[in-house]
Amino acid sequence: MAQPLMPKATAVWLVDNTALTFDQIADYCGLHVLEVQAIADGEVAPGMQGLDPVANGQLSKEEIIRCEADTSARLEMAKPSVPLPKVRQKGARYTPISKRQDRPDAIAWLLKTYPELSDAQISRLIGTTKPTIESVRARTHRNIANIKPQSPVYLGLCTAADLEKMVAIARRRAGTEHVPTPAAEATQPEPAPEPVLEEAAPAPDPFASPAPEEEAPRRRIQWPPVVNDD
Repeated sequence: MAQPLMPKATAVWLVDNTALTFDQIADYCGLHVLEVQAIADGEVAPGMQGLDPVANGQLSKEEIIRCEADTSARLEMAKPSVPLPKVRQKGARYTPISKRQDRPDAIAWLLKTYPELSDAQISRLIGTTKPTIESVRARTHRNIANIKPQSPVYLGLCTAADLEKMVAIARRRAGTEHVPTPAAEATQPEPAPEPVLEEAAPAPDPFASPAPEEEAPRRRIQWPPVVNDD
């Protein structure tokens, strides 16, 4: 079974926006059920933006509703309306004339979904030019009224692997990966010292002999007694 585009981001969206079980989401995204549960608990991919598979044409709302009603059912990926691109050989990227009109839609989708991508990365990814990217960003493109953001993968302009690799490089350069830094560790408060517990007095031994009582001091009597004749 083919996996969806950006499996973890898709799982994040499904966890937040549907009533599907962890098993159904894991089966659809090609992840382990414990990894999906960790995503729901915020332990894996914290802060990751979810990717809507319905907007990308990977999944239909009817399919989600069907699987929400039956927990034993499994999600089936929607068939793409355009053929997937073939493996690109080495050399300059060539975009067929029939697909060149779809590049503004792909640019709009990339700018909205992955703003961390640079113009050079978008240009290499879908074979466009920087002036075209800037015109879509500034909404000065001659066909801006008809531009509809669509995934470049399902438009046939790039592969899912190329897109995921490019996004990972952009996030690493932007420093948006969730990696603890020395500065962050230095700002963490020091743990409070553990309280020192006083040693309790030992319990009395019931079989020990009682301690001898202290005798009161004896009064000395003078003998013979002194008689006062006054």
